Amino acid sequence: MTMSRRGVLVAGAGLAGGGLLSACGGNTGRGSGSSAELSQWYHQYGEAGTEQAVERYAGAYRKARVTVQWRPGNYDQQTAAALLTDSGPDVFEVNGPTLDQIQGGQVVDLTELVKGVEDDFNPAVLAPKTYDGRVWGIPQVVDMQMLYYRKSLLRDAGVEPPDTLDALVDAARKLTDSKVKGLFLGNDGGAGVLGGTPLYAAGLQLVTEDGKVGFDDPAAARTLGNLHRLYADKSLLLGAPADWSDPSAFIQGLTAMQWSGLWALPQIKKELGDDFGVLPFPGDGGQGKPAVPVGAYGAAVSARSRHKEAAKEFVRWLWVQRTAYQEDFALSYGFHIPARISLARKATALRSGAAADAVRFTTDHGYAQPLLWTPAAQTAYQDALSRIISGGASPEGELRAVVRKVAAELDRVKSAKKVKKAS
Repeated sequence: MTMSRRGVLVAGAGLAGGGLLSACGGNTGRGSGSSAELSQWYHQYGEAGTEQAVERYAGAYRKARVTVQWRPGNYDQQTAAALLTDSGPDVFEVNGPTLDQIQGGQVVDLTELVKGVEDDFNPAVLAPKTYDGRVWGIPQVVDMQMLYYRKSLLRDAGVEPPDTLDALVDAARKLTDSKVKGLFLGNDGGAGVLGGTPLYAAGLQLVTEDGKVGFDDPAAARTLGNLHRLYADKSLLLGAPADWSDPSAFIQGLTAMQWSGLWALPQIKKELGDDFGVLPFPGDGGQGKPAVPVGAYGAAVSARSRHKEAAKEFVRWLWVQRTAYQEDFALSYGFHIPARISLARKATALRSGAAADAVRFTTDHGYAQPLLWTPAAQTAYQDALSRIISGGASPEGELRAVVRKVAAELDRVKSAKKVKKAS
């Protein structure tokens, strides 16, 4: 199985235990007499050239010999298991680290690595890698999702690009006919991909800054009920040949609007020219605001590493100091936004058109799944969202149950923190 960097936006939050899988990869790097030998892990990207690029970066490092391992299979499960052993990596790419990994002392504090440049990292992706004021992972790139719309189809139907959720519902209905559906949110109607995005669009959060449930509010039920309206109106494309992450349904004219990722933009541009535009997920209600989900794999250091300081120095060199490599990693083997704001602003490929809009969306409206949002909370919410969208279940009733579950999870997390401090 291969993944592109979009996987960070759709992968589950949970990390299950299990045995390590065999890996492919190669030794790179020349230590120039250094005794440190570092193992660096990456998940297996589906983007041609990425593996060769990271081996080239490692080969350019002179203070240690770096061995790059390209890990196929369930990468998050592999790393979670490896962090509990002495045979895991020194430096590793991570969709996290997770709260359990941080609280369990499995990763190294990297706060000093970003001292003086922390404000240059996109805050939406640095925040989930920060706990108790300390940074535990260095963001590598930013991936994001947004709404694509076909300009000609909207113009012919007399529909303006929607800037509210109510307008999106109305637009999807007006754009639907016997051949074209108004909106594609995935083959399940949007429950899997949208996640917390509608809640942020309502002006709410998954978890508040002080660690409480962020959507115990009537506005949440109203917004999720609007998602069911899309389903009930039969405005949604369901059963497309490829799911939301692939733009083929949009390109082929099966839908007038599609929720997808930044990675789809080059293909859409190639096929449709200028006959498309992009939007954030529109705000809903009086306190609503546009919302854009973002995610980022990051570089972390294992606490079981025998060369922690050498590993930290390598991470500093690659993901803080070597900005040319960071831009190359983001844009030469796929289409992503550098995690550094200054790099995103100057990158030629991101300075105009829909790509520039995407960068602005991440800066102005970006949010990431919070660190305190546990796998159990995620499952409870996703299941409820599915029942609301496609089953027509009561949003109020479903959300009451989810709020209780999430509150219990947050209490558990707080208790675990107290136990750790006491020990």
